[in-house]
Amino acid sequence: MTIGIRLKEERSRLGLNQTDMGAVGGVGKTTQINYEKGAGAPDAFYLAAVERLGVDVLYVVTGERRPAAANSISGAEQDLLEHFRKLPEGEQGYTTTMLAALAQRVGR
Repeated sequence: MTIGIRLKEERSRLGLNQTDMGAVGGVGKTTQINYEKGAGAPDAFYLAAVERLGVDVLYVVTGERRPAAANSISGAEQDLLEHFRKLPEGEQGYTTTMLAALAQRVGR
């Protein structure tokens, strides 16, 4: 499997189109298409930018998946934490109570 194929696989896994992925990486749609076809190779600046989207750059470059850390959190969990931290302290307490009640209600 080539870098281009793995890059396309990662883009699809993240639900991105070629235009959006290219824009984050600082390239146009045509360049993104060429990367995925193997008609060019992304540089380090591109790879660093798309990694922030959640692209597993180690996998794209080597074909080896990055091992998940035992304490890693998902993108959704990270978003939730960022929103939580923006709340005033009193609202954080209310939110924690609400989530605990919801989790108990659904049996988790």
